[in-house]
Formats: sequence, C-alpha cells, structure tokens
Amino acid sequence: MDPRIREHAEVVVDHSTDLSAGDDIVIDAHPVAEDLVVALHELAADRGANPLVVQERLGERYQRAFLRNRDDFETPAHLQALYEEMDAYIAVRGNANVTETSDVDPETNAAYQQAQQPLLNERLSKTWCLTQFPAAANAQLAGMSTEGYEDFVWDAVNKDWDAVRNHQAQMVEVLDPAEEVRIVSGDTTEVTMSVAGNPTLNDYGEKNLPGGEVFTAPVPDSVEGEVLFDKPLYHQGREVTDVFLRFEGGEVVDHSAGKNEAVLTQVLNTDSGAQRLGELGIGMNRDIDRFSYNMLFDEKMGDTVHMAVGRAYGGTVGEHNERNESAVHVDMIVDMSEDSVIEVDGEVVQRDGTFRFEDGFEE
Repeated sequence: MDPRIREHAEVVVDHSTDLSAGDDIVIDAHPVAEDLVVALHELAADRGANPLVVQERLGERYQRAFLRNRDDFETPAHLQALYEEMDAYIAVRGNANVTETSDVDPETNAAYQQAQQPLLNERLSKTWCLTQFPAAANAQLAGMSTEGYEDFVWDAVNKDWDAVRNHQAQMVEVLDPAEEVRIVSGDTTEVTMSVAGNPTLNDYGEKNLPGGEVFTAPVPDSVEGEVLFDKPLYHQGREVTDVFLRFEGGEVVDHSAGKNEAVLTQVLNTDSGAQRLGELGIGMNRDIDRFSYNMLFDEKMGDTVHMAVGRAYGGTVGEHNERNESAVHVDMIVDMSEDSVIEVDGEVVQRDGTFRFEDGFEE
C-alpha cells in the first residue's frame, strides 16, 4: 500500500473526525477506494471505533438502475435509522465511471434529492468528513495520468492543516464582522450581497478534505447583480459550462448556460431555496493549482470565489438570520486571478487573486 494512503487515513481519523473508543462510524465508499477503506479500518481498530461500510451515497451502476426505473421516491426509514445511530460519517469519493448517471433524467434526480434531504440533514448533524480517493476515472476526468492525479490529491490532502488554519484566519478576521461583500470580475460579474450577522467559517480540512477556503452565507434576499461562472460545473454526470445567473431581491430571475442548460434549469427548479444563494466561499489553497472537474478540490483553488445555490450550512447563519433551505447545494466557481476585486464594506481586500495581507497586494 502506498504510504500516502495511510497518511491520508490518519488525517481523516485524527484531524477531520477525531475518532475515539466506542464511536460507531459509517464509511461510504466505492470499491475503487478499497485501499483507503482498509487503512481507515486499521486505524479504527487502533482507536477502538466500530466501522461499517456502505455504498449508498456514492454508488454508480446500481444507483443508475434504480433512478432509471422509478420516478417517485420516499425517504428510506432504515437508512435514516442507521444515520441516527452513528457517531461519525466518512464519505470517500472515487469512481469507476464518472458519467454513469449521465442518462438519468434531471427531473428524476431532483425528486430523488428531495427525498434524500432528511438523510443529508442527519449526516450533517453528526461528525462527518468528505474526501477523495485518487481513482483512475477521476484522473481521466481531470485530464491527468493516474500517477499525476495521485500526486495532486495527496499533495492537497496530506499537509500541515494548522498552518492552513492560521493563514486563512486572516481572511476570517476580515469577513466575519462584515456587512456587505461586492465581487467584480471583468465585465461579466458584478454582484453584491449582505453577510451581516452571519459567521465566517475557516475550512482547514475538518469536514471537507482537502480544505482551503473561508465561507459564509449571504442573507438570502440581499443578493443583487450578475455572475458568470467561468469555470465548468460537473453535475449529475454532465458538464455545464458558462453558467450565468442574474439576481434580483436575492432570487435568480434569469439564467443560462453554454452547455447542458437543462441540468442548470432543473437544479434551480428543485425547490424555492434552489433559486437563492446559500454560500459564498473564497478559495485559498494554492496547492490546488489546476482545475480538475471535482468541486471538492476546485472550490478551494487560490484566486477563485465560489457561490452555491441552495442550502446554507447551519454554522454560517447567525442566530437571528434566515437560513436558506433547499434539497440541493450546488457550487459554481468564478476565476478571480485577473481584472477582479473582492470588496468588503467598500474596501478592496483582494485584487487579481492577491489578498491585502499578502506580499504583492497593490492598492
């Protein structure tokens, strides 16, 4: 076994989930990630935790078979009971075929996600970690060799997360007390939003692994302006390019996409919350230096911001603020490396990808 797999498992167990004796953990992983699952079991045994492997959330062929032969769904009570009993949930991404569900109707996917929302809520209420195993199919999607993708994944995952936390804390200090954020990129993106009263979280690999972002939630009805997401979105086994959203009063009032617009339309039609923003995130992990069609990595890239339509994470919503609720949470990315600024309460805090607290920032 590659020693980096053991190191990856140690980060998951000791840093991201902090497993201890007696913890009942569910590991959701495709068989291509078996080596990491084995390492997680070794460490679980060392710490006295109790692992159970499922292939529910990250399945491919059998999930496609189910979705193509049914169009009405209910929340499975037996799976809900499992999640209620567990102490921690570890999801390991890794595919044999990244386009396996590409021929499932978008409306079917939306109905399925709505039925799955109580399961998602239960998982998010527990200790959880989402990570990636460098499978060959994911390497192919990223346009890399398998060996090159392994290096890419483990360089991003196996790092000094305390140092990451300290670096990103500087941006948290800027954004946490803020009232308004304005984002401009070229002549295609200019959007403002209130974040007043909503906490900013520092993602340093505790839940999403790799980490490398700071994020908060917009006040739902405050978003105004236009955004062109110039990095592709890979959703439901389909590539969606050049996503354009126009917001008025916090809601999407116009949208388009250069490719697979129907997928975007169905996401926005999932429920009323899918037409509003649930997250604003700022990528700060410069070890993720290329786009890989994997949002777990791509949203953390330095010189980017991302916004998600749909559900807001509970920890990013202040006690007296409205939380945007939805069955979906779909992130999309804007490149901020050129002709771009982030303004917080009227002050430029990032220009062309460089933060005010970094060397090279130009007033």
